[in-house]
Amino acid sequence: MNSEFTIAVHSLVFLANLPDHMATSEEIAVNVSTHSARIRKVMGFLRKAGYVSTKEGIGGGFILSRNPDEVTLGEIYRLTCQGSLKPSWCSGDENKPCLISSKMDKLMGDVFADAEKQMELYFNGHTIGSMLERIRAFECPQSNNELLS
Repeated sequence: MNSEFTIAVHSLVFLANLPDHMATSEEIAVNVSTHSARIRKVMGFLRKAGYVSTKEGIGGGFILSRNPDEVTLGEIYRLTCQGSLKPSWCSGDENKPCLISSKMDKLMGDVFADAEKQMELYFNGHTIGSMLERIRAFECPQSNNELLS
């Protein structure tokens, strides 16, 4: 998994919290705690895929162009980093006569592909809108009894 997924989800949740409001890459970068160049790169993926719209110039920036309750984390995962769960290196050597060594890369490839499918199914059950709701739930005021204990 790479940071583009987290940056994309964070940025989309941030924009979902600002309906009908544009946010600049600098504003998003401050909220995400990263450089605005990284934000522009990720937002470029999201714009090309139709998740955000942009406006240049004064008052410009990024705005969510899809219903946050219909955008799943699975979609964002597939857009930003599908296939990245499998490490770039695996043990073994397909050219060796040993059954274990020659087949380990293929076996682990299958295992990581299966794990990624399960992760995507989990991500498909969460939307940008539901993520925003969960964040808002963190801010629920505590009762007076809880404050005193």
